[in-house]
Amino acid sequence: MSEIGIGIIGGGYMGKAHAVAMSAVGAVFNTTLRPRLEMVCASSTKSAETYRAAYGFARATDDWRVLVNDPKVEAIIIASPQTTHHDIALAAFAAKKPVLCEKPLGASLAESQAMVAAAEAAGVANMVGFNYIRTPASQYARALIAQGAIGQITWFRGEHTEDFLADPTLPANWRTSGMANGTMGDLAPHIINASLALMGPIASVMGVYETVHTSRPEGVVTNDDHAQFMCRFENGAMGQIYASRIATGRKMGYAYEITGTKGAIRFDQEDQNALWLYEMTGPEATRGFRKILTGPAHPDYLPFCQGPGHGTGYQDQIIIEARDFLRAIETGEAIWPTFRDGHDVNRVIAAVITSSDQGAWCDISSV
Repeated sequence: MSEIGIGIIGGGYMGKAHAVAMSAVGAVFNTTLRPRLEMVCASSTKSAETYRAAYGFARATDDWRVLVNDPKVEAIIIASPQTTHHDIALAAFAAKKPVLCEKPLGASLAESQAMVAAAEAAGVANMVGFNYIRTPASQYARALIAQGAIGQITWFRGEHTEDFLADPTLPANWRTSGMANGTMGDLAPHIINASLALMGPIASVMGVYETVHTSRPEGVVTNDDHAQFMCRFENGAMGQIYASRIATGRKMGYAYEITGTKGAIRFDQEDQNALWLYEMTGPEATRGFRKILTGPAHPDYLPFCQGPGHGTGYQDQIIIEARDFLRAIETGEAIWPTFRDGHDVNRVIAAVITSSDQGAWCDISSV
């Protein structure tokens, strides 16, 4: 075993999740590389020091450049707002340091393209933080589809729906300003990533996005509240995807349905330890969706718990992600989802926005 110094930029919601994951991953997965929380960076000296003391980092700074260039920081996690991703990533790759960047990859298609180029030129581990697809249930769904368990796939429906801005009397905040912080920039990337993981590449889209609550107390809203699009996958299957931050009653509506010629799959992140499977076998009278509770027989479940049905949680997804990042660093293997995979998600987003603006189908290859 050997230690690796971890630097995390951003100590808030996701910064804390990554710090906890890096603290736990060695024990959970018995990794060869053992993370050492070396430095945390936040927007002020006071908040950086607060995060250092709370999470167990050795040092703190309010300047990301100090963190990136520190010789004891050997791998970097970017958990700051997407408008900061580009500059930090390019500096880290210039220093030949591995990077795990939270989604979305940068604030624009041009930024993510530059980040991919820098990552591949540096030749170091690079990953994007799409954690929801790492649940044991969704990993199992990917395996079932790859094995042909539900036959030829004909249709996909996906959503990422939450209600944190459903109340129009809530005041404007950072999430209501700039397209990178809207629903297409913030929520849609997760379910688009899921569709690419489960179904393969998207060929074309026809979409629309809109702002439902155009003004809020304390400000004007300059980005989208919800969006939907039809799509055609390269394998020929049809699809439909919806994303919303105003879906009243939905707290973590990361959900999908997949229909095949021999069966179907359903999943909802609000019940993340269950996968619903329909198989076209046996007498018609006994056919139906059956609920599969995840357990040690499913991917990445056993390291957390030996009991079937006991379940894993949100933080466990981040720990699995941390394991993958460490493995990529150790082996030099490109482990999905890389920066290029994150850029593929951004291309779909750009195509949906173009489609909505032009009122026409848009080929992914054109963006």
